[in-house]
Amino acid sequence: MSAEFDITETLDVTGASCPMPVVKTKSAIDDLAEGAVLEVVATDPGSMSDIDGWASGTDGVELLDQEEGDDVYKHYVRKTE
Repeated sequence: MSAEFDITETLDVTGASCPMPVVKTKSAIDDLAEGAVLEVVATDPGSMSDIDGWASGTDGVELLDQEEGDDVYKHYVRKTE
């Protein structure tokens, strides 16, 4: 859960559908310092697998956690490089 790490920045991509949550997440993480944690708030259920897949295949990022709530999906991504 998010209590295990400090969130550096929150990215709100509610209302955006594939591929925009991933595109905007990549852009936001590029602007952060190494070790920073980005919280991504989305409403697209596909973002769960999309952001997981993107993080798994991308050097320099680590998916820390994902949370599924009532029509809201939260993703926590750390910049590692």
